[in-house]
Amino acid sequence: MNKVEAEFSNLVKAFRKRHMGKGPREIRTTFCKHWAICEMEGNLSPVEKFIASGTEGKQVLRTARTEMVKDMYRKHPPVEMEQLLGAKFIELFVDIDLDKDFGMSIFVFDQDIQSKFS
Repeated sequence: MNKVEAEFSNLVKAFRKRHMGKGPREIRTTFCKHWAICEMEGNLSPVEKFIASGTEGKQVLRTARTEMVKDMYRKHPPVEMEQLLGAKFIELFVDIDLDKDFGMSIFVFDQDIQSKFS
């Protein structure tokens, strides 16, 4: 992870903490063409882990941690990330494994950020 990827990871953590109350414990970012791929560990709070122990709770939590996160980025565009990269945020893909407390987010930008920062 280069310096800009590390800074991007810090911005993701700060954004999630500001808008969700808690950021991931650890984030590793890799730039690949127009994508910033973030691997995230330690996403769930103790209450969320408790909720995920039941089947219904797992479904609700999965929706919250995927669809609601994408909606949060649509409502609150990540201006700091755009400024860091000099590129416009286009879209976000999100998935999480609740049992492993491991998530992936793929941020799509309008420019090839990999070639800018490699």
